[in-house]
Amino acid sequence: MSDARAAWGHGLATLAKDGTVLDVWFPSPALGRAPESDPPRELEEAEHIDDVRRVRIEAVTVQASLDEPIASTPDAYLRLHLLSHLVVAPNTIALDGLMAHLPINAWTSRGPMVPADAARRRALLKRTGLEVLGLDRIPRLTDYVLPDRVRIADASRVRLGAHLAPGTTVMQAGFVNFNAGTLGASMVEGRISQGVVVGDGSDIGGGASIMGTLSGGGTQRVSIGRRSLLGANAGVGIALGDDCVVEAGLYLTAGTKLTLRVPGEEPRTVKAVELSGQDAWLFRRNSLTGGIEATPRSTPGVTLNPTLHA
Repeated sequence: MSDARAAWGHGLATLAKDGTVLDVWFPSPALGRAPESDPPRELEEAEHIDDVRRVRIEAVTVQASLDEPIASTPDAYLRLHLLSHLVVAPNTIALDGLMAHLPINAWTSRGPMVPADAARRRALLKRTGLEVLGLDRIPRLTDYVLPDRVRIADASRVRLGAHLAPGTTVMQAGFVNFNAGTLGASMVEGRISQGVVVGDGSDIGGGASIMGTLSGGGTQRVSIGRRSLLGANAGVGIALGDDCVVEAGLYLTAGTKLTLRVPGEEPRTVKAVELSGQDAWLFRRNSLTGGIEATPRSTPGVTLNPTLHA
């Protein structure tokens, strides 16, 4: 295992009564090999037993090989933290086995607990003011990482493992999955699915949806380039290059038939996948015929409001 493809972190693990690791928080994960030193004093001082949740909190040090499948729950959490701390970019590390090593937790306002314990101790939870916020394998991003110079209007809609570059705004209806996110300042009012990256200066409109990585048969890696606009309630199952626009309400899958209208050339019918990843295209529906068309764009792409994304 080379140091360049290794990663490590000192963290705080939450363990159930039977020793099952429910989660691990890593304040400063890093690439390379773990030092010989013990976890920092502040982590060791945070060790305790939470009798209400029936868990104990322990300081741990975790090492992982990023080219190998995930080997444990601490390994899984380390890789999600690396993505959200912007140490690695989406789709650059192995995530094989992720779900198999993430237990389904009852996520409370004080951290995770075993769902069966939460059900049995519901009266105690209410008396102590703990709320059960959800049942899932992957928690909210903001319970572990607060990204630098990022706005997230509704924390429940961004999962740990999301990669959000400075200047990104995720509005109330926006959603960002793990191993997905932005590479620069972007507006997110729609859905960024697992494995999808959005380039600097792009706008994902309200209600818009992007198919996950390798959706629809495993042949297309879906991404959005720079300064591109995915209109409100639109969607794509192909990659968009830089300076592209997809008209509001238009959904493009790889097999969508469209008319290619290039000045000086005869119109011809192609599948949308033939334009996947290409720059400067406008995709729209002809209001008279209802047919989908693609025309080259000669002007720069969208410009975000600099006040919102400063």
